[in-house]
Amino acid sequence: MPIEPDRTKKYGTLDLKPDHGEMIKPAETIDIVGVEGLTLRDKLIWNDLIANAFGPEMREFDRDFKIDLTPLRANHNANDRVEDSIERLMKTIARCKMPNGSVTRFQLLGGNNMGDPTRPRGELTYSFDKRLIEVLRDSISFGKLELSVMAAFSSKYALSLYEHLSRRVNLKHKWMQEYTVEEFRDVLGVGKGQLKAFGNLKQRAIKPALEEVNHWAPFRITLTYKKTGQRVTGITMAWTWKDQAGRAKVREELQRPKVGRKARMQGIKETVVVLEPDRIKLADGELPFEDQIADLEDEESVLQAAELTPRD
Repeated sequence: MPIEPDRTKKYGTLDLKPDHGEMIKPAETIDIVGVEGLTLRDKLIWNDLIANAFGPEMREFDRDFKIDLTPLRANHNANDRVEDSIERLMKTIARCKMPNGSVTRFQLLGGNNMGDPTRPRGELTYSFDKRLIEVLRDSISFGKLELSVMAAFSSKYALSLYEHLSRRVNLKHKWMQEYTVEEFRDVLGVGKGQLKAFGNLKQRAIKPALEEVNHWAPFRITLTYKKTGQRVTGITMAWTWKDQAGRAKVREELQRPKVGRKARMQGIKETVVVLEPDRIKLADGELPFEDQIADLEDEESVLQAAELTPRD
């Protein structure tokens, strides 16, 4: 007989199983502030560490996890950048507002050991802060993040916006949210004293984040700005799922090479030039190199003849 699930047991975020190609990120690691000093690579590495450890074992205090260093290095051959990211994660104190109004502070990463950092391959043994474990133990809210989408981002603000929406887009009775400018700065991870003028904030953080998320995510975001006098004092964000054709287009683009992605995002047509000895081949079929030279020589002869022809 099939075993009936224990309906008296309380299940939470850490009991979920992510689908292939995605990670489940607890809301308590998304809606946090104080992480503006991190780079895009730092944030992606933290996501890798959470995804690797994700499961009921994350409820255990003093639990160590192990991960191969290869995926953390990305396209870099050495471990020096991984070391820099790990130390920044250890030094970063995040703040998470709890349902009861209190604020929990925790380090993003606890004690760890990389073994021999000079080896091309290796393993990282790591742990999480006790306070982070405490808030994750009873987590019931989360966002589902697609690994390929996160890897496509070039802006850390885009990653923050994507994570923020990923835990809201599935809400049945909510499709928009209002923010003050300061609240939206926290959503993007823009620190105090950075991009103070709203024009700079919009140009350097909001605009690139919105463009990338709308291009790569399976949902679309629209922003409207509320003004008080001449100042922008509020932002309303609305979201909706892309249709089936829109999602298929994103999946197709994610499978294409990264070369030329920026141009394709902007709708710019690129011409690929293939160089071969003594010839130039263009994608739209140009003349061989020697024929181009001959054409230029003929054109020069015509111009010279025209200069020598007496004028009336």
